[in-house]
Amino acid sequence: MRDNNLLRGKIPCADTGIEIKKSICTICDPQSQCGVDVYVKDGFIIKVEGTKENPHNRGTLCAKGSAIRQYIYHKERIKTPLKRIGSRGAGEFEAISWDEALNTIATTLTHIKEKFGPEAVVFYAGYAKWERPFLHRLAHAFGSPNYCSESSTCAQAVNMAWKLLFGAPARPDIKNARCLLVWSCNPFYSNTSLAHSIIDARERGLKIIVVDPRYTPMVAWSDIHLQLKPGTDGALALAMANVIITEELYDRDFIHNYTYGFEEYREYVKEFTPERAELITGIPADNIRMAARLYATLKPAAFMTGQASVVHHTNGVNNYRAALALIALTGNYDVFGGNLVMPTSYLYIPAGFMTREHEYYQVKPWEEMPPRIGQDKFPVWCELVDEGQSMHLPFQIELGKPYPLKAMLAFGLNYRMWPDPDFFLKNLQKLDFIVDVDLFLTDSAKYADIVLPACSSLERSELRCYIENFVIYTQPAIAPLYESRPDVDIIFDLAKRLELDDPLLAAGYEASLDWILAPSGIKLEELKKHPAGMPVPEPLKIYEKKYIHKGFPTPSGKVEFKSLLLEKYNSFFRYDVLPIYRPPKYSPEATPELAKNYPFILNTGSRLPMFIHSRTFRLSWTRNLRPEPAADINPGDARRLGITQGDIIRLATPKGAITVKANITKIVQPGVIHMYHAYPEADVNTLLEADYLDPVSGYPGYKAILCNIEKV
Repeated sequence: MRDNNLLRGKIPCADTGIEIKKSICTICDPQSQCGVDVYVKDGFIIKVEGTKENPHNRGTLCAKGSAIRQYIYHKERIKTPLKRIGSRGAGEFEAISWDEALNTIATTLTHIKEKFGPEAVVFYAGYAKWERPFLHRLAHAFGSPNYCSESSTCAQAVNMAWKLLFGAPARPDIKNARCLLVWSCNPFYSNTSLAHSIIDARERGLKIIVVDPRYTPMVAWSDIHLQLKPGTDGALALAMANVIITEELYDRDFIHNYTYGFEEYREYVKEFTPERAELITGIPADNIRMAARLYATLKPAAFMTGQASVVHHTNGVNNYRAALALIALTGNYDVFGGNLVMPTSYLYIPAGFMTREHEYYQVKPWEEMPPRIGQDKFPVWCELVDEGQSMHLPFQIELGKPYPLKAMLAFGLNYRMWPDPDFFLKNLQKLDFIVDVDLFLTDSAKYADIVLPACSSLERSELRCYIENFVIYTQPAIAPLYESRPDVDIIFDLAKRLELDDPLLAAGYEASLDWILAPSGIKLEELKKHPAGMPVPEPLKIYEKKYIHKGFPTPSGKVEFKSLLLEKYNSFFRYDVLPIYRPPKYSPEATPELAKNYPFILNTGSRLPMFIHSRTFRLSWTRNLRPEPAADINPGDARRLGITQGDIIRLATPKGAITVKANITKIVQPGVIHMYHAYPEADVNTLLEADYLDPVSGYPGYKAILCNIEKV
């Protein structure tokens, strides 16, 4: 009886045979690799909990992490390598051996390289992100400049805005801030570990300003909510700058000594009075003044950006340049309690140590390789980002210029990531050869010629680090299921079969990691002794105002209100060198005639707590929280249109239409519709044209397009 009670309670001990293995959940990759306690009996996971000693999640798990057992043991896991035997998209495959699969891939890619050049092969990284440095190196060692990733729609455009202004991104120092300006970010859904830190700081007296079109959980903790119309962020930022400059609240010393182009910027900002901004954004002028004064006077003040929400506009980079300029105006850049410049350690995260990650993946200088995908269309992207721009991929396949593309080796491909995904899919099928590596036979994998089964984070070893100066090298909690393999094993095995002259790819994963970690003094041998992770020994000391001695890594060496890099390409591309506000390409301001037939603003992709893109859609625990696609509608709009909760509605743009349910909620403002992406039966990305893009970054305008709704 006692043993049965222990088993029912899932108590780890010798009597039950249950062990606790330490690992991480990477479903929300890369910002929240939460520590996970994995309860294992007879090689099977029976329970998961958050790791209490992990300083990032402190024992907590979100809805997605709590459902990780369903993710790992899902019936749709790919069990063996597969070879397509039917037409593309039909999902007809036969099982083959790993040797046959990898030899076929190596032979085919080598043949394409010999006939068309290595640039004809695209190396693509979707989710997860842990294999990226190694796939990047494989691409360059192969000779292809075309390493691409889903970062072509994620955080890279935000980094571009930072780099155009300051030369380098800077993170909010929430712990030491007195005021926090949160611009279109909701960590309660997207980064729950960070939400803990914000709540702690709020209870210590932190004042919070939130800019967001929705009333989110982050708003509930704020002192001021600036609920703007989607796509008008630049106008709001310029109006806040107008108040700060007009009322002489700006940091004169910082502006005088460390900025370029301020006079022209100040002259432009004069146009954006709070009253004019009220007409554009819908935010009362007095609220704009109140927020600007609070941010400018309650110092130090930190600025927290979202990963992609503001740059998912047809003027996205300039909108964020205008917002980030507020940091420069107030002198809150690279200061404690403001936004601190911290060197990235590994996989986008600063953790108090230096590595050679960039040197590892950038095997060849760009000058020694052909132009990347999108280089002729988005040159500023290629100046600031070490990869091709994936949004241009279908256009280059279609046109064959500046050279033809013939094959793709993809890890976690999701064709629905692109605007007008049918256009992307049509062109993807023109490739001679497609490989996809994934856990599941996704709709995208069905178009591949070879499909390889990957394993989850609980079935492999990987290096991760945390902003709390913490690092972990996991060991598999269970053996890889079926014939699945870690993504990096696939990459290193392919490198050998491709016979690339690359000593580190030949040496393997752990040897490569030790090489990357060498500047830190951290070794995998030591990390393996700490299965739950360990504090970084002697973390780097962070100093503020490093620019006093080093300047800024911009063309002028100063903060650039007026961008010299954009000016470099201005004659041909007509880029705005100042952070000029332009309304979305399709909007009541830019296209008033179109707005008569499409009177609503459609905002897509805002986070839901149970989903991260499409990754947990197939899990019953998460999908049941919103099982059917639904558009969020303001109650006033619903009453006017005779729509009630759960009604079937038609959501239409000039591009097309989808049918969804109505979800009536006060979190959205009148005149705006919010629709989550990734539902295959109602893919909202089909409502956007393939070229509805920001001209600087190439990012899709997912967050602001005109639409109409009607009850079916």
